[in-house]
Amino acid sequence: MTTDTKSKYPPNADQARLKKQGQQVRERLAANPQVYKVPSEEVELFAVGDFMTPAECAKMIELIDATAKPSKVFDLDYSSGYRTSYSGDVDPHDPFVKKISRRIDDLLGVDPSHGETVQGQRYMPGQEFQPHHDWFYPDTSYWDFEMSRGGQRSFTTMVFLNDVEAGGTTDFTELGIALEPKPGVLLAWNNATPDGLTNTKTMHAGRPVTAGCKYIITKWYRAREWH
Repeated sequence: MTTDTKSKYPPNADQARLKKQGQQVRERLAANPQVYKVPSEEVELFAVGDFMTPAECAKMIELIDATAKPSKVFDLDYSSGYRTSYSGDVDPHDPFVKKISRRIDDLLGVDPSHGETVQGQRYMPGQEFQPHHDWFYPDTSYWDFEMSRGGQRSFTTMVFLNDVEAGGTTDFTELGIALEPKPGVLLAWNNATPDGLTNTKTMHAGRPVTAGCKYIITKWYRAREWH
């Protein structure tokens, strides 16, 4: 769905900001011995083991169960079949949620004001999130709105909260990488290239769960202060 009027924001409006933030996060993560860089020349993808404890994962799962509703993707609703998980923003004022959110901020070294609210997601058997990018596309109905409240998405962070009996991998479809859910493991990736342009190679998918269920949290960051 495209806009009927000319956008106030050019496609690469945040290029300089994305380039600067990418460099800052890249240097910070490179200096952290707990961070593992997933081998790829096309996407800056990182992993951290035991980022959350088993007790923290269990507590977050309880919060997700209390807030999860059928997921939406901007112009698409649950019935489209594109994203069939359940999701919801966990209470950003909850002391526990604030603690986890601050820990993610500190890991990346990004200004907390650039971070979106932590979102929890639950996938039951058969549910999935088809291949997509986390960054925003120009010439869409939501472009001006999202750009006005924080700009382009820079980094994505995601934490697996439980073991999944079968299925439910997170696949980077352009890279041929499939990552199995492991409790407490955090993934982080730069949605832009080192030059600050949106990276088409960050296409990824939450593959269908075939047995059990899958819980994750996601926190996105923006090029500018998020409102």
